[in-house]
Amino acid sequence: MTGDRSTRDRLLDAFETLVVGAGSRSATLDAVAAEAGVSKGGLLYHFHSKDDLVEGMLDRLRAQGEDDTVRMRQAPNGPVDFYLETSVDSGSDFDRALIATARIAQESDPRASAALADLREAWFGVLQEHLGDDSLARTIQLIGDGLYFDDTTGLADARALDHVRAVLRRLDVL
Repeated sequence: MTGDRSTRDRLLDAFETLVVGAGSRSATLDAVAAEAGVSKGGLLYHFHSKDDLVEGMLDRLRAQGEDDTVRMRQAPNGPVDFYLETSVDSGSDFDRALIATARIAQESDPRASAALADLREAWFGVLQEHLGDDSLARTIQLIGDGLYFDDTTGLADARALDHVRAVLRRLDVL
């Protein structure tokens, strides 16, 4: 959380890290400021409340999601392979944001649920556009969900993606 990251980004990084690590209750304004290495006044300059931190996180997630769908469309091996390849927790800022948003959505925050639904529909749109088949696009998305779930819960089979690719090649999808 150092280097040339803006104070605002460092605060959002800290907020997400706390939410992922210990839940949103642990992400108090004091804890976020301390995690980011910023005074509480510095935090309040950027975010007046925890609710503002959530909004900032969701705005940043939406921007990250837009970047991801662009990369998905332009992927050399195609959108399906890109989607499946990135259906693991790589430890990226985007993954941390997704996990933090999911945790907040689980606490019945409709804004977080809506942001995840929008992102999911954007990915689906790219898959559907590429495949021309709603059912196949949704199936690919569900396979990606399963890969992500297995990876983030420590249940992943090291060859899971190889197995998925083998089946999709037999079906002439890849």
